[in-house]
Amino acid sequence: MAAALLLLCSALLCAALGCADAALIPPAADVKVEVLHKPFLCHRKTKWGDMMLVHYEGYLERDGSMFHSTHKHNNGQPMWFTLGIKEALKGWDRGLKDMCVGEKRKLTIPPALAYGKEGKGKIPPESTLIFNIDLLEIRNGPRSHESFQEMDLNDDWKLSKQEVKIYLKKEFEKHGAVVNDTQHDALVEDIFDKEDEDSDGFISAREFTYKHDEL
Repeated sequence: MAAALLLLCSALLCAALGCADAALIPPAADVKVEVLHKPFLCHRKTKWGDMMLVHYEGYLERDGSMFHSTHKHNNGQPMWFTLGIKEALKGWDRGLKDMCVGEKRKLTIPPALAYGKEGKGKIPPESTLIFNIDLLEIRNGPRSHESFQEMDLNDDWKLSKQEVKIYLKKEFEKHGAVVNDTQHDALVEDIFDKEDEDSDGFISAREFTYKHDEL
């Protein structure tokens, strides 16, 4: 039970306030971005922390062979991922920013921003990869301004320990977990130790969102 609780706490902490280490993408070789199709109207462009629903096809540059397609290998279902926290390849994080729903891009990703020296599955080591990616939908991610506003109950543009505690309790209840006040207090203290940079007892909007902007 204790181990399961720790796993849930860790997952909710990531969901509520993001994973700091995951936001670090080292400077490296460039991703070549080609816009194959762009819609006439674009109401919103992707930004760090957004959740993106995409269809894609992936090819090896060396021989043009396909190694994966959501159309063919994923029961025809598109895939959700969060931009900028290395849920997908580093090259995706670099190449899919400022993208519109309905837009299609071709990314040519060097090995350093793909699977590097190790390779993976059908992908040999040191492979340059080509992806054709269609963006179907954009949603606010867990570290967005919109998420901050949901947690900021009194609209003062900063999060108190009580506001974070209320938010986490709601999230635990969604997952069917029962945690006592002492455990919640300990989790909130851990969050503030990591996120409250100026130690003023609040997590500001900048402290909440800035990590994505450093990518």
